[in-house]
Amino acid sequence: MTRSLFRLAMCGLLFSGSGLLGACGTATVGENDSAAPAAGYPVTVDNCGFQQTFQRPPQRVLILQGASVGEAETFVSLGLESAVAANTQFYGVSDIPGMADKVAALPKAGLTLNDAADVPAEQALALRPDLVVSTWSGGFDPKYGFASRDMLHQAGIRTLVNPVNCAYGKPRDITAAEERTYRDGSTESSLRFVELIGEVFGVRDRASALTDQLRGRIDAVRGKVEGKPPKRMLIAFPDMSVMNANGLPAVFSGNIYDSVVRAAGGEPSFPNGGWDLTGNLSAEQLAAAQVDVLVVGAYRPGEDLDAEAAKLFAAYPQWNASKNRTYVKVSDGIYLGPANADAIEKIARVAHPYAF
Repeated sequence: MTRSLFRLAMCGLLFSGSGLLGACGTATVGENDSAAPAAGYPVTVDNCGFQQTFQRPPQRVLILQGASVGEAETFVSLGLESAVAANTQFYGVSDIPGMADKVAALPKAGLTLNDAADVPAEQALALRPDLVVSTWSGGFDPKYGFASRDMLHQAGIRTLVNPVNCAYGKPRDITAAEERTYRDGSTESSLRFVELIGEVFGVRDRASALTDQLRGRIDAVRGKVEGKPPKRMLIAFPDMSVMNANGLPAVFSGNIYDSVVRAAGGEPSFPNGGWDLTGNLSAEQLAAAQVDVLVVGAYRPGEDLDAEAAKLFAAYPQWNASKNRTYVKVSDGIYLGPANADAIEKIARVAHPYAF
């Protein structure tokens, strides 16, 4: 895969993109369904300026790839696997024990991704889903060969974008609130998507129980590390070096990444770095960084993160983390999704061992 295509494929994971790509329309659908609404319905939601009414829980969901796994993990966490007709999200490793296998077990329906690394319009329509879910608005951009929200609406298919990413990939009519939500993405953004799916699928109590539990775990960590000197933390994914113009490990910073670090009692080595940092970080910048804790991430199964940490320590012996061999291994928990609490607990236990 070329670097440009890899960067496009990763866009759903990276909130701090250098540009806004994609398409998102405005329409109202579902009011004229002939069947009587199910109990607790109709449910109307305004999603990225696209108002839709659901007369019953969706039963054939297509989850677009978007270089994300958080949406698929949300469906699994809410026990909604049976509603998924096809899932194209995959990561292969998770900070939540057993989650990777559960995501891998979701049906794939034989779909193939196009050169832009997601489901082409003709396959999405042929699947005949009643709901299509994308991690970002760009997942509905026809210039990449994807079906637009308007096109799917005309076929009677509802659509949802993870609300934190409404502004990401939306070519027009971006509101100030959408820009602010995108810019301020955090662990709370992961929980808001859980609540949205709970509302649409009529499982609000289940969603509330899950968000209360996850938020409680994150708040418990914050309470334990409160008042302790924050540790400087660097999130690095060695196997994503293709994302960096200089061949260095991908270093993630900004939005949800900084939120995870701060919840674990840290401060990012490069606060609010965003896509420019990920793509253009130099060896000199990395050498000069203050790093007390290396947060080393797995992109795919089978990576030897102990060996990768050792390589970074050898390359940057001046880091405090290198001197003390202080590192923690994570995977999906630093991205948007229900695994944030698991990653935060892991990181905090290494950064502040005496607090636990």
